[in-house]
Amino acid sequence: MVQKRKLIEATFKRPEGMHRELYALLCSDARDNPPLLPTDSSQGYKQIKAKLGIKKVRPWRWMPFVNPARKDGVMLHHWRRVADEGKEYPFANFNKQVHVPTYSGAEYQQHLTSNSWTRAETDYLLEMCRRFDLRFLVVRDRWDTTRFARRSMEDLKERYYNICNALARARAPPGQEPKTRGFDADHERRRKEQLNKLYNRTTEQVEEEQMLLNELRKIELRKKEREKKTQDLQKLITAADNSAEARRVERKGPKKKINLQKNSKTDATAIESAGIRFPDFKTCGVSLRSHRMKLPASVGQKKTKAIEQLLQELGVELNPTPTEDVCQHFNELRNDMVLLYELKMALATCEYELQTLRHQYEVLAPDKVIEMPASSPTLLLETTKVDSPSKGKAISEIIDVGGTAGTPNRKRRAAIEQSNLLKKFKKM
Repeated sequence: MVQKRKLIEATFKRPEGMHRELYALLCSDARDNPPLLPTDSSQGYKQIKAKLGIKKVRPWRWMPFVNPARKDGVMLHHWRRVADEGKEYPFANFNKQVHVPTYSGAEYQQHLTSNSWTRAETDYLLEMCRRFDLRFLVVRDRWDTTRFARRSMEDLKERYYNICNALARARAPPGQEPKTRGFDADHERRRKEQLNKLYNRTTEQVEEEQMLLNELRKIELRKKEREKKTQDLQKLITAADNSAEARRVERKGPKKKINLQKNSKTDATAIESAGIRFPDFKTCGVSLRSHRMKLPASVGQKKTKAIEQLLQELGVELNPTPTEDVCQHFNELRNDMVLLYELKMALATCEYELQTLRHQYEVLAPDKVIEMPASSPTLLLETTKVDSPSKGKAISEIIDVGGTAGTPNRKRRAAIEQSNLLKKFKKM
């Protein structure tokens, strides 16, 4: 028996690579051969079979009906259940009528009289509104121009809503605010007139409008650039003032030893004022003090070369001995150099833009002369036609330090000034 069982298991062994579910479909647990046709060996159904045809079919009948929405009383026929015989037509509930106000002769004479509308024309308007359910486009199209004057759609709407509001105010109980409907006929006329002009534009006008919009975007971008450059220049001026004030306080105050905490605060103040962020080693571990004197990559090659050349001219080593005091003063010195460099560049840019504006002013007004004293902080305008002295204005109020659209070669001029900047440092 054991040998026979092993022989059967060897005969019905599942092939390699075949899934267990697929092999179970081919062979059952009793090792029977798969059936040739699909069969159902279970007893009965899992669910109860639906029993159809127990109730009798409800009878239908071809019967006449009248639609309450129609006023002509026409008789129509359709199929309907016998149980629903005699009931109202169900689709009559969808027949919604618009309420159009009515008035008497006394109400018209007291509240609705108008110089531009007659009683017959007003009655005809309300009749058309009631007939076409306030579809004013249809009312305007079907308006009888042989009997009455030609009216626009705004005139029809204005007259109708004025009648509704006047009757609502007249019929409202005392002490109660009536519910009125607002309609601005003048606004509608202007709106349609503007749409008509917009639709009738030519191709040249559309292109001109697009060109003006593009110019407006450029002006806004230039304005943002000028504001940003003005803020940067103001930061430089504030940094220079703070640095000078700090030097003045240090000279007047008593000389004391500064601990490491004060040194770090001074370095942070100098860094923020000059815009240079030297590497700060606050993490745990060993670090070289000379790393604090390393210039960051944000300074740029031009500023780095200018600093090196100035240090050589002043006789200062490029890499001094990195003691605590030397690191602090060396970083402050280079901060002042960068600040002076940026102020010189801003001054050169402002001088060039001032000259450009002066030339533009002379072109626009050749009979006027503008004087710009080199030492005076104000700009005096003198004209040949006006004898009275003109009021002086500050240069910062007249000149836009951020640049204007009429200075295309400003960057080139600034580059020329930058090349001669080191020569100006020697004279200071």
